[in-house]
Amino acid sequence: MLRRRDVLLAGGLGAVGARPVCAADDRSGGDPLGSMQWPSLRRQYLADAPMRFSDAVAVRTPAFADDAMNVPLQVDARALGAAGGGVQRLLVVVDRNPIREVLAFEPLRALPVLALRIRLEQASPVRAMAQTRDGQWHVGGVWAQAAGGGCTVPGASRADGSWKSTLNQVQARIFRNMADGSRRLRVRVMHPMDTGLAAGIPAFYIERLELVDAGGQAWWRLALHEPVSENPLMTFELPSEGPQAFRLQGQDNNGNRIDAEVRT
Repeated sequence: MLRRRDVLLAGGLGAVGARPVCAADDRSGGDPLGSMQWPSLRRQYLADAPMRFSDAVAVRTPAFADDAMNVPLQVDARALGAAGGGVQRLLVVVDRNPIREVLAFEPLRALPVLALRIRLEQASPVRAMAQTRDGQWHVGGVWAQAAGGGCTVPGASRADGSWKSTLNQVQARIFRNMADGSRRLRVRVMHPMDTGLAAGIPAFYIERLELVDAGGQAWWRLALHEPVSENPLMTFELPSEGPQAFRLQGQDNNGNRIDAEVRT
């Protein structure tokens, strides 16, 4: 005769008096992170395109972010390799931010990996959605814990007014990765990246960036949104072989242009 504990486990009950767990009860749409925002995110960004949750799209953040305005984030889809023809683009979104979309990244000739800092309004799943050239979406994610309020507070450069003298200045460096021989590009663009959610401060942020070689060929393209932290510091990975000099070009949502030389 089965003990009561065995009956409960066999019936899918979590505790005495609980009702059986079934697919119809899952309002997250099968999301491994259990987020009820996921179904609406899928409709908004992926529509009816084929998708699957995948550990091959790694999303990394600290276990707890001390500063909700500067949460380190790394997205790495290199594990997909040449599957589906390779990664065509990456979308990064935050389920519970008032502005969900963080960025859209086209690796082009770069590797499908980048690191940056973002704002979090509250603890939330952070997702990276990688589309391969066959149209398949591969979705990875992680829960990011933070004290909150990162999207609704003015940044430091806005508070002290220093953004006026440094707007769109670029610092960039390319250096060699000793582990695999690839080249790492680290870029910082000075900009307040105002979300428009702090009282009396309209949205003011970098809209697009791209890295081009001397022949005008783009090596990557990036569309940014308000949740990217102020004075964005971003890291990209380039193949071991290629040009030694590039230009970083772009603009913000007020039409101010970004144009800087990038050299090894």
